[in-house]
Amino acid sequence: MPTTSARLLSLLSLLQARRDWPGALLADRLEVSLRTVRRDVDRLRELGYPIAALKGPDGGYRLGAGADLPPLLFDDDQAVALAIALQIAATTPGNTTGEAAARALHTVRQVMPSRLRHRIDAVRVTAADRPAEQPPAGVLVSISAAVHAREVLRFGYGDDVRRAEPHHLVTRGGRWYLIAWDLDRDGWRTFRADRMSPRTPNGPRFTPRELPGGDVAGYVTGLFRGAVDASGDWPCRGTVILDRPAAAVAPFAGDGVVEELDDGRCRLTLGSWSWTGLAAAIARFDAGFTVVAPDELAGAVTALGERLRRGGRQAEFPELADPLRRDRP
Repeated sequence: MPTTSARLLSLLSLLQARRDWPGALLADRLEVSLRTVRRDVDRLRELGYPIAALKGPDGGYRLGAGADLPPLLFDDDQAVALAIALQIAATTPGNTTGEAAARALHTVRQVMPSRLRHRIDAVRVTAADRPAEQPPAGVLVSISAAVHAREVLRFGYGDDVRRAEPHHLVTRGGRWYLIAWDLDRDGWRTFRADRMSPRTPNGPRFTPRELPGGDVAGYVTGLFRGAVDASGDWPCRGTVILDRPAAAVAPFAGDGVVEELDDGRCRLTLGSWSWTGLAAAIARFDAGFTVVAPDELAGAVTALGERLRRGGRQAEFPELADPLRRDRP
């Protein structure tokens, strides 16, 4: 059985990991009796940790939060993960919180035991990608506060002052975006946070509307794919029969659907932002195929084939690509 001090640290780590803990579950995780759990909770309270007892048939405990909460406890893996995350934030080019992250990393490292400092010092992480534009930290805080409070957000956007019901603050491709219901345009819109200038005070509280599709990730993915209705689906989707087995096609099909056929071929349903793009995506499988549907895909395949034929003919006969060369010896 671990010593009392080690057990207290384990108990504190568990209490920080989730909001509510049934007493019996804590006893099971620590491999002690319920009576020992109660004594250990009393010891933590004496050290200043605000642990509330939960009522109910099973009872339980909750670690409270507040200005008087003593320093948080991290296990080894959590401490290393925190240090790596701070390194990434500190070295990301253009990150407006980079300097603060570097100071936080220095502070965390100073209070770590030597065994962890050695592990952290052995890890050197540098973020190589540079986001195009990063909004000031204060802008992100203002937007997040409005999302959390469900208050109408007023903000400058270009030359306009906009009003919107903020729904979610998301990141994609190194940029921050606000998904919101635009009160002036009466529809869902996506705003780049680096172009927003929040105005104070916020507007009234609102009841959140249901996001199309009900899923933020799917909605954002649909927007960036070019889906007209932002439902998460591609604007162009078609089906072909490929002269390759499903096992050879599936690893390269992305979010396409591959169905095995009995004759060593497969049926592939794939999407893209345009019919020409879809035709090119199918051609990259380097296999014979037959278009099943729709007619728009069949037309795009024919047009793309003709374009490729013309390009290949020009490569074979350069004078066709450059008419001026016909008069040259």
